[in-house]
Parts: sequence; structure tokens; C-alpha cells
Amino acid sequence: MLTLIHAAGWPVWFLLACSILALGLILERLLALRSKRILPAGLARQISELTAQNRVQDDSLPRLYDNSPLGRVLATVLKHRLQTPALREAAVEAEGKDISYQLNKYIPALGTIAVIAPLLGLFGTVIGMIDIFAAYDPAGGDPSLIARGISVALYNTALGILIAVPAMIFHRYFRSRADYLLHCLESEAGALDRLLAQRAA
Repeated sequence: MLTLIHAAGWPVWFLLACSILALGLILERLLALRSKRILPAGLARQISELTAQNRVQDDSLPRLYDNSPLGRVLATVLKHRLQTPALREAAVEAEGKDISYQLNKYIPALGTIAVIAPLLGLFGTVIGMIDIFAAYDPAGGDPSLIARGISVALYNTALGILIAVPAMIFHRYFRSRADYLLHCLESEAGALDRLLAQRAA
């Protein structure tokens, strides 16, 4: 690693910072967007059965709300079950916006890294080219200095691309994952809302 840093020159420190930040964001989102954390298995069915049997208790709603994002949505529906469908829908939409923010948190930052990593690599390339021209002498330049400039240019270009590609892949994946989870939450909230409407009819 130290050999790589020496060969790539001081511009590589920006790329290393981006790589560490990208890795941290990727690991955080992989843990945060797990299905069992967002959509606990069997929770929606259990709440639907309790609702159908009219066994929902208001003092249990805070525990349901703190259970998971799915629990938050279902608890919001049940909390407003005695209100009009329009007010209930508005409450669920407000809760859904907050959940959407939580699911999409840090994803734009990952996209930003995917964009700026190649630019930082290009910056390192320019620095390397400057070193090459600085070492050039028509009377006979120092080959080691020219090789050093080439090394800086190529290493930074390669590292910029190497960081940007997985960052972009995970950025797209996490966006799609967040959209899918939001769709599932909306579906479960809609199903519970329809069940309440049927009971009220």
C-alpha cells in the first residue's frame, strides 16, 4: 500500500479518502436496507389478523411504531383508523415521506463519489503530466523523473475509475432497493387501509 501511495503521488490521498468514504457508505446502506429490518416477516399478516378481529389496542401502537419502518406505517394507519380515509391517507403519506428520506439517506453521497472520483483521477493525471514536462530537458532529461510523472498520471487515472465504477453500481442498486422497499410499504399500508374501510362499511 505504501508503495502504491508513493508511486501515485500526493493526489492519491484524495482518492483514498473517497474510497474509504464510499466503502463506509456501502456497508452502512447494505445493513440499513435489509428486508428483515424494513419489512419484518409476518408483521403485516399479524396486524391484519388483529385488525380483522378488532383486537387492536392503542397502548400497543407505540411498540409497533418503534418496531420497524413497516411497523411505523401500520401504526400510523391504525392510529388514524377512526378518522376519515382522506385524513388517514394524508397521515400515512407524511409518515412515508420521512421513511423515504431515511431509506435514501447517503445514497446521493455515494453518487457524488462516483462522479468526482474520475475527476480526482484526472487531476492526478494532470499533476503527473506537469511533472513529466517539468522533468523534460532537450539536452537530456532525467528518466527517473519522467517515469515518476508517468507513474503518477497512470495510477491516479486507474484508481479514479476503480473507485467510480463500484460506487456507481451500488448507487444504482441502493436507489432501486429503496424504491422497492417503499413500494412494499405502500402496498402493506394500502392493504390495511382497505381492511379498515371494509370494516367501516
